[in-house]
Amino acid sequence: PMYFFLSNLSLADIGFTSTTVPKMIVDMQTHSRVISYEGCLTQMSFFVLFACMDDMLLSVMAYDRFVAICHPLHYRIIMNPRLCGFLILLSFFISLLDSQLHNLIMLQLTCFKDVDISNFFCDPSQLLHLRCSDTFINEMVIYFMGAIFGCLPISGILFSYYKIVSPILRVPTSDGKYKAFSTCGSHLAVVCLFYGTGLVGYLSSAVLPSPRKSMVASVMYTVVTPMLNPFIYSLRNKDIQSALCRLHGRIIKSHHLHPFCYMG
Repeated sequence: PMYFFLSNLSLADIGFTSTTVPKMIVDMQTHSRVISYEGCLTQMSFFVLFACMDDMLLSVMAYDRFVAICHPLHYRIIMNPRLCGFLILLSFFISLLDSQLHNLIMLQLTCFKDVDISNFFCDPSQLLHLRCSDTFINEMVIYFMGAIFGCLPISGILFSYYKIVSPILRVPTSDGKYKAFSTCGSHLAVVCLFYGTGLVGYLSSAVLPSPRKSMVASVMYTVVTPMLNPFIYSLRNKDIQSALCRLHGRIIKSHHLHPFCYMG
């Protein structure tokens, strides 16, 4: 089940970067950030869909780790293929609902056709700043949806790890504790990276006066984070560890030193 959820997370990351990176490359080639109204809505719709999908999948994977550690003997029974498929479909439909609600609100902003955005993707908060009339209610709805679709997965992750930590601390041996914590290490790293860069990007767009600095912060959570997620999970793979070990040895040899690599 963990690899099933991980494969879906990778697909969501591919979709996440595919909605922003092509437009960013075109903007760099043409030195223009103009995007049509229809194109902006389309990009925003897919961007919210895959971002929310990432959010939901991280919460589902936290529940998977909770079952694996706290109920190891019943893991295969609880996390059966039917439940795994249901959780993926539920995550997708919740993400689709969030995306369409954002789209419905933005469709009311018909006072512009082509816009010059200060970022490389259509951020919903930036579109609201291009309004021709007061959209206080729309802003409140978007912030409310962000709180609901953002806080619920985070709460699920925190609650899962609250339940995980208690049984681990009762393990008598330090080796057993290390093995239990190591199964959660990759997921915790991805969670911290995803929410950390997202929070930094959100705060920078609200605080930083420079659009360029805000754009750099946005690149971190829209491009860099999805690219690092598969690599972080692959660090537990022995083939990847061997490849990194060989690369480390070649780097040391190039500096005329004796290579040393320990594989745990």
